[in-house]
Amino acid sequence: MFQRSSGILLQPTSLPSKFGIGDLGQSAYEFVDFLAKSGQSLWQILPLAPTGYEHSPYTMNFSVFAGNPLLISLEQLAEEGLLKSDELVPLEGSVEKVEFDRVIPYKTKLLQLAFNRFAPTPEFDQFCQQQAAWLDDFALFMALLEANDGKNWNQWDRSIAQRDLQAMRNAQDALKPAIQFQQFLQFKFFQQWMKLREYTNSKNIQLIGDISIYVCFNSVDVWAHPEIFKLDPETFEPTFIAGVPPDYFSATGQLWGNPVYDWDQLQSSQYEWWIQRFQTTLQYVDIVRVDHFRGFQAYWQVPAGEETAINGEWIEAPGADFFETLGQRLGQLPILAEDLGIITPEVEELRDRFNFPGMKILMFAFSDDASNTHLPHHYVHNSVVYPGTHDNDTAIGWWNTISQSEKDRLAAYVGYPIEEIHWTLNRMALASVANWAIVALQDVLGLDGSARMNDPSQNAGNWRWRYRSSELLTDELAEKLRSLTMLYGRI
Repeated sequence: MFQRSSGILLQPTSLPSKFGIGDLGQSAYEFVDFLAKSGQSLWQILPLAPTGYEHSPYTMNFSVFAGNPLLISLEQLAEEGLLKSDELVPLEGSVEKVEFDRVIPYKTKLLQLAFNRFAPTPEFDQFCQQQAAWLDDFALFMALLEANDGKNWNQWDRSIAQRDLQAMRNAQDALKPAIQFQQFLQFKFFQQWMKLREYTNSKNIQLIGDISIYVCFNSVDVWAHPEIFKLDPETFEPTFIAGVPPDYFSATGQLWGNPVYDWDQLQSSQYEWWIQRFQTTLQYVDIVRVDHFRGFQAYWQVPAGEETAINGEWIEAPGADFFETLGQRLGQLPILAEDLGIITPEVEELRDRFNFPGMKILMFAFSDDASNTHLPHHYVHNSVVYPGTHDNDTAIGWWNTISQSEKDRLAAYVGYPIEEIHWTLNRMALASVANWAIVALQDVLGLDGSARMNDPSQNAGNWRWRYRSSELLTDELAEKLRSLTMLYGRI
């Protein structure tokens, strides 16, 4: 599974389209063709969940099981006869940033129109039955969220917040059209995604998905399973919230705001919720990157109400028992571990016990001396190297902000003057002994810091980058990447 190979990191929202946000239509297939032409065998994505405030797929999603309806291709719906060609009016505006405040009402209106023309099919009924374990609660939650003007679920009618059986039945009856709309959206998302996955796999390309360790408080996951989170029994508010202590990204740490798990309760249920989560994720990807892997060994919890993450504490989690149980249920675990940040010997032991590849980041490698573990001479085969991830600046953006001493150290390390920093880092990643090398598309295209996907030190304005056109994915660019991939034995 983890044989020597390489790939590209790109979230589908970053694909070009006429409708303000990347989708699962033609440009996605053109990107897969580019992967194949350039000799890549991996496509890494971020979580695909429907997002809320500020649109983080890691911390602000309404469900970790569902897909994002904004990714549904309107053109494919038109091919089915659910939309008319003259209704697909391009959304004018930025082609390099997702303008969510315009995209959401625009696409929602057209998706509603498509639903109004949709007649349930046996395939739709089968999907709803197969996914009922999460879909029933999700569809009801989204309908209730709309009916309650987006308020947090613990501010809804008390009987609904407590999931009183009769109140739930009444809501299902009252909100039936809205519930069916949500089921339709998920059906179309997964139908289009599975078609794209089949095409991707047919090109001998594997999909790497992403599991964010935490979930958003105002999500169906917390509403439907409050017992597995540390919540106040009266108000349902979190008593502790997740984050990380001060680190490379922030002097005051990162305060994510997500509720933390009650691992004792999870353990007593044999981790059923987590196992269902992995099973569902593996329905639409081949490999899973586990974000914030260290949280399965110990997690940083901060008392609710704190303004920064400084005043938290580490709490041990039963990671070994969890992954043992997961392996018993799923068999082979196609997992790679995001083991960045404050990593202790205990975290490394947990990772290595299950033979999960860890991550190395070249942008972290040149801030100090030769002992830096992100330098390629420290790598082991069972690892994944990136010039930078979605949390880093682009290579050019990074180069324009680092100190002269870091620039000098990098130039001395590679042994020649730096002319194109993105290709220097791409080459270094591909040449390393790490079994997998993954580069962000921004660093294949050579884009500056304006193309950064996420800055963890800032809450607003992230997750919006798009590339303008599939015409940027030229044959010359594919050949350049392919030649390096072949040179370093990754094809």
